[in-house]
Amino acid sequence: QLRLVESGGALVQPGGSLTLSCAASGFTLESYAAGWFRQAPGKEREGVSSITSRSLGTNYADSVKGRFTISRDNAKGTVSLLMNSLKPEDAGIYYCALNSRNKWSASLDVQTYAYWGQGTQVTVSS
Repeated sequence: QLRLVESGGALVQPGGSLTLSCAASGFTLESYAAGWFRQAPGKEREGVSSITSRSLGTNYADSVKGRFTISRDNAKGTVSLLMNSLKPEDAGIYYCALNSRNKWSASLDVQTYAYWGQGTQVTVSS
């Protein structure tokens, strides 16, 4: 069964840090590029960060550059997102996704991702 499960979401104060994890099962993870996306209430889902299949390339939304770091461990079947200096505008449901179209592309386009997890909630508030 193909499954992506996110974890690590929490309530954190502005300026704080969180690490999100995505566990993939049923996939040969190195066959896919991976990405993290988020969706705030009333807003469209947006790309946050992505990483190519063998970690040769990464991509970040301008709003998170310098604060977030994406990584992956294909042997363990995990993709992680380290989030530092969190801001209230970083809040939302964070989703992990796999890109089945091109494993060499670190795309932030929602449309290129076919497999999605259920999401984990991140709240940034004092």
